[in-house]
Amino acid sequence: MQIIKSNKAQYEYDIHALVKAFYPEWELKVLTPESVVKDKKVRETAPVMELEFGSTEVKFTIHDSLHNVERNEPHIYTWCNTDKVDAGEYKNEFKNFLYTALQEETGISLPWGNLTGIRPTKIAMTMFANGADRQEVAAYLREKHFVSEEKIALGIEIAEREREILNRLHYENGYSLYVGIPFCPTTCLYCSFTSYPISAWKERVEDYLEALEQEMSAVAKMYRDKILDTVYIGGGTPTSLSADELDRLLTKLKNTFDFHTVQEFTVEAGRADSITEDKLRVLYRHGVTRISVNPQTMKQETLRLIGRQHTVAQVIDAYRLARKVGFNNINMDIILGLPGETKEDVEATIESILAMTPDSLTVHSLAVKRASGLHKWIEENGVTAYNNTEETMRIAADGARAMAMEPYYLYRQKNMSGNFENVGYCVEGKYGIYNILIMEEVQTIVALGAGSITKRVFHDGRIERCDNVKEVAQYIERIDEMIERKRRLLQ
Repeated sequence: MQIIKSNKAQYEYDIHALVKAFYPEWELKVLTPESVVKDKKVRETAPVMELEFGSTEVKFTIHDSLHNVERNEPHIYTWCNTDKVDAGEYKNEFKNFLYTALQEETGISLPWGNLTGIRPTKIAMTMFANGADRQEVAAYLREKHFVSEEKIALGIEIAEREREILNRLHYENGYSLYVGIPFCPTTCLYCSFTSYPISAWKERVEDYLEALEQEMSAVAKMYRDKILDTVYIGGGTPTSLSADELDRLLTKLKNTFDFHTVQEFTVEAGRADSITEDKLRVLYRHGVTRISVNPQTMKQETLRLIGRQHTVAQVIDAYRLARKVGFNNINMDIILGLPGETKEDVEATIESILAMTPDSLTVHSLAVKRASGLHKWIEENGVTAYNNTEETMRIAADGARAMAMEPYYLYRQKNMSGNFENVGYCVEGKYGIYNILIMEEVQTIVALGAGSITKRVFHDGRIERCDNVKEVAQYIERIDEMIERKRRLLQ
């Protein structure tokens, strides 16, 4: 555990995120005078960095124990901030100072500069809405946030495309719906989502669906005067349910909500070991317009390592089966930076996907979540066991372009391999509208099921949330409470 000490309880998230981006191998904790630290060993550990906020300056000290270099004194970086009054401006300038100090110390420039949030395109979207042009947005990202030219171009291209797509939606009187199915065949090594092995919960699936149906009925009444724009069924793996269970779920959903205005109806079929022809036919019969068949990688050894109990051949078969049933909007997900994967492995995965030609491709850069099995795996095998690079990101981007796809949405996560991003690519007209909405937070999304989070977007841009409990049994037993939480938020 590496300790950063700060004499002020301020900007802990930004400090942690920026330092972690430069030193991804570290387990970090930012301690302030207000921190409550139970572990005495952590509290008494010598810090690798210290921040001292004064009335007119901030002093950032990097101790020489940090590096394999000989020097007698720690490096001290000072920022004089007497003219910074506005809180927002002060925070931005502080992040600039911290970023440039770390950049000088390490000799590394991060692709997204000092941006630590998950929605970098939101800056461009907001500036465009306020009348800025491409040059002004680019200058702001370059000068205020040190974003690379490549990422500036990507962010602006996606923001412009998102604005065009979102113009079709009903912001003031519309909403989107998320339905969570928290079951999977097995839990993947990297996963931190609410997910339970379907084999252990088969006896309670019916109870879960009953609770979900109660929540559907209540929300439909609350929002009976609203326009439903998009519907997304995710998880978990929704196709962990049987064909009959899927039929029950979709029948109830379409009998409860008005689907006449729905522009996109997505089901994340996901894993090949959960996909069968009868399940696909149920989805198609109920009017699902978009599905995902997600390999993550087309390297068999990696599939075994990350806990996906299917073969590469099953991925190809599932994709062909979906085409045979009639789906004309199929997404595939891949993850770059999976343990042990090389540039050649990524090239082979892209070649396999090119041969299938899906309608969209979502390229994820591996993010290490504390709640995932991957976090423990890395502790045992070392951070260098997984790696993503500009070259592998470019291989995936070139593959998407070769399939006539353009980038249409983007987001980032904490602890991403290579400090890169996740990008969705698609052919013209096959956008995942819900994916854009969940990132840009411009429309209310009502979320049903265990572990889901509803976000209400108000006319003034304010966002309020309410969440459902994550544990399935608790969700079933407390469904009336979950409904009441929504009633308080939505009405």
